[in-house]
This record gives sequence, C-alpha cells and structure tokens, in this order.
Amino acid sequence: MDNLSQTKYFNMLAFLGLLTILLLLYLVITKKASPVVALIAVPVITGLVAGFGAELPTMIGNGLKDIAPTGIMFIFAILFFGVLMDAGTFQPIINRLLRFAGNDPVKITVATAILAMLVHLDGSGAVTFLVVIPAMVPIYDKVGMKRLTLASVVALSAGTMNILPWGGPTLRAATALDLSVTELFNPILIPMLVGLITVLVIAVFFGKKEKARLPVPGPSLVTDQDIQAEYDELAGPKLFLFNVFLIVLAIGFLVSGMAPPYVVFMIAFALAITINFPKVDLQRKIIDAHAKEAMLMASILFAAGCFTGILKGTGMMEAMAGSINQFIPEKIGSHLPLITGILSMPLSLLFDPDSFYFGILPLLASTAESFQASGIEVAQAAIMGQMTTGFAVSPLTGSTFLLIGLAGVDLGEHQIKTIPWAFLVTLVILTVSVLMGIISI
Repeated sequence: MDNLSQTKYFNMLAFLGLLTILLLLYLVITKKASPVVALIAVPVITGLVAGFGAELPTMIGNGLKDIAPTGIMFIFAILFFGVLMDAGTFQPIINRLLRFAGNDPVKITVATAILAMLVHLDGSGAVTFLVVIPAMVPIYDKVGMKRLTLASVVALSAGTMNILPWGGPTLRAATALDLSVTELFNPILIPMLVGLITVLVIAVFFGKKEKARLPVPGPSLVTDQDIQAEYDELAGPKLFLFNVFLIVLAIGFLVSGMAPPYVVFMIAFALAITINFPKVDLQRKIIDAHAKEAMLMASILFAAGCFTGILKGTGMMEAMAGSINQFIPEKIGSHLPLITGILSMPLSLLFDPDSFYFGILPLLASTAESFQASGIEVAQAAIMGQMTTGFAVSPLTGSTFLLIGLAGVDLGEHQIKTIPWAFLVTLVILTVSVLMGIISI
C-alpha cells in the first residue's frame, strides 16, 4: 500500500471511529437503544463497513478477556455489600449517628453526610437514597430544616463516594482504557479522602446556616431507649464486629494490591454470606435480591469490552487520535488531564456515564498520549467529577430523580444549590492531585 493509499485508509478509519462514537452517543442519550445493545451493535456494524469480518470475533474476544476481571469484581462487590446491608451491619452505626445528631442542625447535617458515605459503600446511588432520605426526612421536618439541605448533603456525599473502585464511573474508566481498578484508583485515594473531608466541612456550613435560621431547639428527637429497642430487634448486628473487620480487611487487601480485586471480593462475599446467613435457602434469596443490579452493570461492562475491543483492534482509536492531533495546539494537548479534571463535573450534565466513559474518554486518553501526556491521568481526572460528584445532580441518571422525589424538592432548586458545591469538591480533589504530582500540569 503506497503512502497515498495509507493516508486514505487512515482517514477512513478515523471517520468510522468518530461515527461509531457519535452513533453511540446519539442512541444512548436519546434512549433509542439501551447501552448494552448500542455498545455491541454499533462497533460491529462499523467494523464490518471497515472491512473487518473474520477478525471481529477475535477482537471482541480480546476485549472480553480484558474486561472479565473488572466485571467479576463488580458482581461480587455488589453481592458482598448487599449481604452486609441485609445482615443489618450498618444499622447500629446509623442509630448512633441519629442519637449523635439530636436536634442540633450542625450535627444533623454532619450525621447525614456520614450516613450517606457509609451506605454508599455498596456503590449504589439508588440504595443510598432509599436508605438515607426516608431515615432523615422526619428529623429535618421536626427540626424545621430545609429538605433542600438534606438533598444537597446526600448528593455531595454519595457523589464523592462514587469514586470508589467498585463505583460505576471508576469501573467504566478502567474498562474503557484496559486498566486495573487499583492502578486507576489507588493514586487518588488521598485526594478522594480530602474530598470527603471537604463534604463534611460543607455539611457543617449548611448546618450553621440552618441553625442561624431556626429558633432554639427543643428536646432530642432520638432517645437512648429508641436506639436500644431498634438494636435489639436486629439479629445481624450481633456479628457487627466481625462484619466491620471483614470490610476493613477486604478494602485493605484491595488498596494494597496483595490480591486481585475480584479475588478479594469473591472470598469476602463467600465468608460474609456463609457466616451471616448459614441456611442455603436464605443465601439463595439474598443473592436473588441483589442479582438484578449486579447483572445489569456487568452486562454493560462486558458489552463495553466488545466496543473497546473492536475500536482498538481495527485501529479506529489510533486513527482518531492521530487525526485530532492536527487540530489541537500542543499546549492544550499536553494539558488534557488537567482540562479534563476541570470540566469533568459539568460534563455530567451533558453525558451519561456510558456514553462518556466508553465513547469520549478513550479518545481523550489516546489524544493525550499522542502529546506525551498520560492517558491514565486523563481517566483519573475524569472520575473526579464525571458522574461522581456530578451524578446526583445530573438529569441523565434516574438516581437524581429518585433523590429529589424522596426528598420532595424541585430539580432546578436542587441543581442551583448543589452544583457549585459539587464543582468545588471536584476542584479540591483535582488540586490535591496536582500538588501530589498525580495529575501533571
């Protein structure tokens, strides 16, 4: 193939790659097709158009091999934390938080934030909102605090916790760039913790504003007798110390890298369900209760393996990055990780997680690498805001509407109050990452 033919072929691949991404964005955003269908069908069609027929099964197989460890990890992480939830592991902590809050608005907002962070350990926004909002609404109403404050605190807490390795955005980013979740997450653990501390500071600020607005508080809303009664009703908390130890041990192994994440959660799940629910029939019911959520996300991840496998195998991704290089100034290209971090939270309002992480992120990462910047840093910057701090204010996720519905607040008012603070949390995480040398400038 001569140089002219190579150039034409290269341009054709770049065009088909861009078309693949645009079709994916269109189908997912307009809900013309489910993410699973779009991630499989679109690249298969454009791959055939590009002249790759017999090679496509091998490309898809390679993509699935790359994604398998992440998909397995997610399934067993969801089952692990689901078992601990069903066992009542977190109920004693919830009760103590409510007693700590009393009727002090500052303590109530801080307790709300800690509770949302704790419940969001399972990575599910829907579960977090279903547990935290109904538990806190009566307290906010009795004290006279605004439900808008409740929605904002929960949104900020759950959003920042969504950066966890088994959270949807981090899993998608790792899948799209063929990275291990520990390689992606571990460097930004400290910045994320600083982000969580920032959320607690914001909760204190919200609480002080409420306290200044409200009259002198009356007696505490939650008594020691209430706490003990609820505690005695639960069988699960009798294994409280064991379950907490198991969580700490699992996260410790995960962060240390001593064992692959999927191995950690497979073993942790087996221990948790066997010890908390020894009867096999009950184990089956517990697994069935969480299977829908686990399989829904796993199916998207494996479909993404097909998508990325074809885009990489056909050379479309490389061709797109090479074409974009001609139009992006070098100064901008070399700072793509920082730019991505700054824009990541606002991008939650424009792109749902599937279309961004599987359609936009690989292109950003490839382009950054062509300018000698780090593709991994682009991914790390992206998960600092895109559908993490920004997921609970985005109209593109059902969880946002569940949150405002349970809290009884208006979407517009919720966004106006929460978006600036969510953006601030992202900037704090990004700034700490830059200072630590995790994100290059």
